[in-house]
Amino acid sequence: MNLFEPLLTRLEGWIDPFKPRHSYEPPNRLLAYVWFYVRQAKWAFFALLLYGFVHALIEAALFSFVGRIVDIMASAESAAIRQEGWESLISNYGVELLAMLAIVVIGRALVIAWGAMIEEQVIVPGFFTLMRWQSHKQVISQSLSYFQNDLSGRLAQKVMQSGQAAGDMMISLLQIIWFVVVYAFTTVGLLAALDIRLGAVVMAWIAIFAVIAWHFVPKIRHYGKLVAEAGSVASGRLVDGYTNIVTVKLNSGSGVEENFVHEAMADMHEALKKFTRKLTGVRVVLSTVSGLMIGVIGYLAMDLWLQEEISAGQVAFTLAMVLRLNLLLGRLMGNLNGFFRSAGTAQNSMETIAKPLTMGDADDAKPLEFIQGRIQFEKVRFSYGDGGSVLRDVSLEIKPGEKIGLVGPSGAGKSTLINLLLRFFDPQSGRVLFDGQDIRSVTQKSLRENFSMVQQETALFHRSVFDNIAYGKIGVDRSEVVAAARHASADEFIQELEDNKGRKAYDARIGERGVKLSGGQRQRIAIARIFLKDAPILVLDEATSQLDSEIEAAIQENLLDLMKGKTVIAIAHRLSTIAQLDRLIVMDGGEIIEQGSHRELLAKGGLYARLWKRQSGGFIAKDISEPALAK
Repeated sequence: MNLFEPLLTRLEGWIDPFKPRHSYEPPNRLLAYVWFYVRQAKWAFFALLLYGFVHALIEAALFSFVGRIVDIMASAESAAIRQEGWESLISNYGVELLAMLAIVVIGRALVIAWGAMIEEQVIVPGFFTLMRWQSHKQVISQSLSYFQNDLSGRLAQKVMQSGQAAGDMMISLLQIIWFVVVYAFTTVGLLAALDIRLGAVVMAWIAIFAVIAWHFVPKIRHYGKLVAEAGSVASGRLVDGYTNIVTVKLNSGSGVEENFVHEAMADMHEALKKFTRKLTGVRVVLSTVSGLMIGVIGYLAMDLWLQEEISAGQVAFTLAMVLRLNLLLGRLMGNLNGFFRSAGTAQNSMETIAKPLTMGDADDAKPLEFIQGRIQFEKVRFSYGDGGSVLRDVSLEIKPGEKIGLVGPSGAGKSTLINLLLRFFDPQSGRVLFDGQDIRSVTQKSLRENFSMVQQETALFHRSVFDNIAYGKIGVDRSEVVAAARHASADEFIQELEDNKGRKAYDARIGERGVKLSGGQRQRIAIARIFLKDAPILVLDEATSQLDSEIEAAIQENLLDLMKGKTVIAIAHRLSTIAQLDRLIVMDGGEIIEQGSHRELLAKGGLYARLWKRQSGGFIAKDISEPALAK
């Protein structure tokens, strides 16, 4: 194996699957979609095409060798050769037999080895990964609504199956279908050279095969697509259930999850039955036609021999070629199952992946130029497409270093305002400016680098604590992560963590979405992340809602330090957590209806005052009250 190591390494480096592209968006038509990726590895596929051609010629040559050997054995000199043994055989036919042996032993082995290496060292690792990576790049660049409207497990399956499906489709096309086509027409040529009638019958056989395939192909492809779609739905539902396993366990008596998955698997089962019925039908029809054609060619070959128009060796050659063609056509139909399933899967993946980006960067987008951090909303209107406006002509200016709170009932538009600021969505009219720059004219990456955000629903990864805190900040060292965790009052519980593989503290994995941690612990990890990132704009969406009062008080102290010199936008339903901010923006029905300090808004007696009055007891911290704020 060491002798081949340099060659294998060179072949494995033929395709760079992670080579950057200007655009990762493929066309939304199956052939164009597949070609979008295949053309990036066209020379590898051309090598596979060449392999299929040469391999088919060699396979056809093997049967001509059989016929030639039969003729040698049946020749007039055969009796004398048998008496004199190998010496006479080699003397008369040595060069010819040696050439046959070289092709069978060396040539055939080299060709098959070349084909195997192209497939296994180049296409499977290189092309499969290239297509999966580029599909991921396209999907991850989609808008937030793209992910909100689909199951994450289904999307993940589409990305992973895209490379496998298109790769298997191309390998089947070039290694099997192309091989059979070349072999079939080689058979026509070689038999026509013996007798035109033999070639004509084989040509008729191929033509009938093509007509049958032409009839069945669209139907098989259609049902293959349905199978792929049903499979991705079933996979998505499985992942959805596994992700929310606690809820599944708590409500197992209702059988909701079982019915949900059963329905998807039953649909997949029905789609598979329709798909395989078509495959069975075409295989039965083709096997009947093939059997009839073998009989016709066998009769014609024997008749030509009886008329002494061809030799016994040529009869053997004809029958061997035809029987091999029959086997290959049978193999082709067996592989058409996989080919059309792959084509259907590729088309199904295409319909999810090859969607235009609705939130991409403009072609001339430039990195954001941070000056002071001034934020402006100018007559912004926005709706989620359901007919009702979420924001109506909202205008708001947030000064550099200002600390504001967004207040209002659920559905007032607070989170939508943040989503527009972070450019998760674009407004239908109006614009959002950052230091005078329309955020649609800058790259999304450079825009979001200036924000740190803690959400009420904390998003964590099934990775180490270190990776979760350091997420989004490249090149950070452990001491910085530990310092951030201490600011978030998280270091103490982190030191006690240990996962099922014995990894401890900052190296411990915390489960999917941080499921191994409590809600408060997850939120402290997220808060540690913003301490580490230390971005100039701080967004807090119910950032301390899941913390107990003692931990909250400790973190609030550190948050006040973090807020110094930063612009802060805080959303809170618990008004006591934002009452001391510079300015409160009160929203209702997608509009700003009040704004001012806590004391000014209480004096107005409007919505804010009513909300404050409604929140009493445990919702209001005892150290914050109207008299205290009035001092």
